[in-house]
Amino acid sequence: MIDFENKTAINIDISLLEQIAADICGKDFELIITDNQDIKEINNQFRQIDKSTDVLSFPYDDISLQGSIIISYDFAKEYSKQYGDTIDEELALLFIHGILHTLGYDHESDNGEMRAKEAEIIRLYNLPASLIVRTEFIFNDSL
Repeated sequence: MIDFENKTAINIDISLLEQIAADICGKDFELIITDNQDIKEINNQFRQIDKSTDVLSFPYDDISLQGSIIISYDFAKEYSKQYGDTIDEELALLFIHGILHTLGYDHESDNGEMRAKEAEIIRLYNLPASLIVRTEFIFNDSL
């Protein structure tokens, strides 16, 4: 189950996200969808990074609650325009990315484990390329 807080004026269907959470780890999540200004403040408060970001995740040490995931709707909307996907697909990609971080995956320090797991989940739900793949493509393309 997802304890969902929508801080936007947009109607958001989280049924796919609930299925993803159940399939990946079977634990409950807190999910907050917000805007760039709010996520910037949260990012600054908890990570001392004074800028907005697409997704934040906070794992919990709890038997039934896996963690909290905060997604910027503004980023999801921009990504959907940039990559030609739906906003629901972008929210799902950000949610998957956040879940994997709550499970201890870290694409910045692992040997591709998070990328592989993310790709596996994305294929299962027939979603577009992952955030990690996009970032690697942009990074490698600029070299």
